Amino acid sequence: MNLLRTALALGGAAIGLTAVATPASAQFFLRSHDFRGEAVKGHEDGLGQPLPGATDAELRAAMAWSMRAALNVAALQCQFEPTLLTVNNYNAVLKDHEAELKGSFDTLTKYFLRTGKTAKAGQAALDQFGTRTYSGYATVAAQFGFCQTASEIGRDATFVPRGTFGDLAMARIRELRNSLTPYGEQHFQRYLGRDYASKPRFDPICWDKKGEWVVKKCGVFAWPPAATVTSPVTSVATTAKTPGTETALR
Repeated sequence: MNLLRTALALGGAAIGLTAVATPASAQFFLRSHDFRGEAVKGHEDGLGQPLPGATDAELRAAMAWSMRAALNVAALQCQFEPTLLTVNNYNAVLKDHEAELKGSFDTLTKYFLRTGKTAKAGQAALDQFGTRTYSGYATVAAQFGFCQTASEIGRDATFVPRGTFGDLAMARIRELRNSLTPYGEQHFQRYLGRDYASKPRFDPICWDKKGEWVVKKCGVFAWPPAATVTSPVTSVATTAKTPGTETALR
């Protein structure tokens, strides 16, 4: 299956999965990691498949097609949270930027036919480029960050003028790539997990037949734990420092 048929098949699947949802600012964390990055020209590392000898127009087409692929993957992968509207955004992008996306594909086709030793080799390279571009956005560990970022970019893509989708891709593709790295809660330095809860010991050695605590075997019965008293000054200082914490939980 060549790149065009793959794109049409995946695009058709996403279009058929349109769901009715109310727009919302979906947040998985109290504060998500900031994935924003610099605008690119298309030749930088970490942007997917390299295109040796590509012109500026060909690099722009590659970034536009890569952005389209990412939004397609998000439409299929992020439906667990309907308020992200990844399906709706993707469908809108396909409709609003149809002509530009077709032009990007045609430009890429000409690049691979130009750089391939034969027409068959060029077509094979084009197919490989498409497959690797799509699979490059598949993620499990970083799903929350990727889905949220794709949602925001997809929303913005529905509002940019026709003919400027490539410009948006050049400006935001690094952000989308950054979101493939898993990060957790950024507001707190650690997860609010089991270490914040407490319970008494229930092992039989600590209780006699009457259900009374055995101090000789398990020490003083210290439950519930004493509340920690924090002075107002300390509390204010801690609150001031917390928002600046950028610890990644991987």
